[in-house]
Amino acid sequence: MKLIIQIPCFNEEAQLPATLADLPRRVPGFDVVEWLIVDDGSTDRTVEVAVAHGVDHIVSFTNNKGLAAGFQAGLDACLKLGADVIVNTDADNQYDGRCIPDLVAPILEGRADMVVGDRRVMTIEHFSPFKKRLQRLGSWVVRQASSTTVPDTTSGFRAYNREAALAIQPVSKFTYTLETLIQAGKLNAAVDHVPIQTNPKTRESRLFPSTSAYVRRNGLSIFRIYSQHQPLKVFWTGAAFFGVIGLGLFVYFIVDFIAHGGRAGHIQLLIAGAVLFNAAMLLGALGVIGDLLDAQRTLSQRTFERVRRIELQLGIAPSHYQPAQPRLARGDQTDPATEEHLPV
Repeated sequence: MKLIIQIPCFNEEAQLPATLADLPRRVPGFDVVEWLIVDDGSTDRTVEVAVAHGVDHIVSFTNNKGLAAGFQAGLDACLKLGADVIVNTDADNQYDGRCIPDLVAPILEGRADMVVGDRRVMTIEHFSPFKKRLQRLGSWVVRQASSTTVPDTTSGFRAYNREAALAIQPVSKFTYTLETLIQAGKLNAAVDHVPIQTNPKTRESRLFPSTSAYVRRNGLSIFRIYSQHQPLKVFWTGAAFFGVIGLGLFVYFIVDFIAHGGRAGHIQLLIAGAVLFNAAMLLGALGVIGDLLDAQRTLSQRTFERVRRIELQLGIAPSHYQPAQPRLARGDQTDPATEEHLPV
């Protein structure tokens, strides 16, 4: 059994040593534990620092492509490198690497395909009360869309077995956490969560320059992903809202028209009702179109999974990949020729 721990990185030379120092080299249930970083176009010494601290594999982009693209490239590389289980963590040392055995335990026990680390957001001291409430609201929305019980849906500390990693395919350019969880729920994957520890804050977030930016971008992402996967619920709810108001305006106009002996009054109500009724019809049509697109997305996702399986059978190498160092130079894994454990 092989476990690969992947870390998306962008200009993390200062934080990476502490992050790697926290990661285990041996985890119960696995014969091999390897580390992989995804260098998302870093302009500092991230790659050199990673190699110096024993990283086994590097996926390196020529320019910054974003967190979601880096996550997807890391999954692809881990699968092609033979990983049975993949753990994703952040390079800023937010998550305690000592929790990895707990994170992978449900997968090893056969109870889960995907496990999310629960940071217990309400206990994190450096999160503002407003951010905590937004996290709770966002997690509730994602739980409704994904049909899962994960309490911390934005946590990036996650474990995937091989089948789950083959199936998921985030398309968002901003975040992968919400989308992959919804996809897993839609695919009826067994999703579990375990409580984890977090480390003290080391730097400000690079995804969110301010609280207002966090609210705007995360709120839009949640709405976009939810509407993609639940289009009928989103658009038909809007259609019903505008339709009821439009109908109410029509009724008020007719009652007023009859009460005044056929003399037209409040003609603006008739116009407003017509506009709202048209809006309701448009939203209803968008819901139907969105539902058809969601079905098409499901078919595309299944096709993508089959292509991945074919690539693995053909032994196609990962893209943007380079080995960080010869395996035996670390002196802490397995000799591929003899399959005997070397001394630490």
